[in-house]
Amino acid sequence: MENNEITILLVDDEADILEFLGYNLEKEGYRVLKAKNGQKALKLAREGKPQLVILDVMMPGMDGMETCTKLREIPELAGTVIAFLSARGEDYSQIAGFDAGADDYIAKPIKPKLFLSRVQALLRRYKEAPDNGSIITLKGFTIDRDRYVVIVGESEYTLVRKEFELLQFLVSRPDKVVTREEIFANVWGENVVVGDRTIDVHIRRIREKLGIDSIKTIKGVGYKFDES
Repeated sequence: MENNEITILLVDDEADILEFLGYNLEKEGYRVLKAKNGQKALKLAREGKPQLVILDVMMPGMDGMETCTKLREIPELAGTVIAFLSARGEDYSQIAGFDAGADDYIAKPIKPKLFLSRVQALLRRYKEAPDNGSIITLKGFTIDRDRYVVIVGESEYTLVRKEFELLQFLVSRPDKVVTREEIFANVWGENVVVGDRTIDVHIRRIREKLGIDSIKTIKGVGYKFDES
């Protein structure tokens, strides 16, 4: 995709931050949407269907965590990449952010060249999303990679981006034990630091949402998708 075909949603309650980031993105040819709060962000996201959302953590009313969670509940935005903006030294939990559905963090203040470089890296994750129309049928359920949904029996379940990518990664290696390090590198990326608990939480949520027992825990090692 060319830059002028890419929509980026900026969400921050500070007008100068929106102006600074928006100016640098528009100079590179990106289409930019701006919101000063979570409610406005949700409205713009539904209308504009951005490929990337850059979202401040600390906002009055609906904060970044809650906004991210609600964005991940919109099926049309399942493939959208979400990055949190966070001030250095800000008191927040990265684990909570990733659990809410974020893909990465950007620390502020940030220099324009570095910011644009991070944006390009984040957008590559969107471009690497599964091809539309690809459906995988497995024991007891079906993965629809076009709509980011999993079908179990007659019920459809929408997973947040990382849950979906984690399930796909395990399914692509049936009956093979996958280490935590492999999961980190392939689902979150080698440059993103997350704790073991983040994987455990995502696995638990997949099991609870789908009601399947195909994902086995291999203590001290990782996980395995049991195809038998």
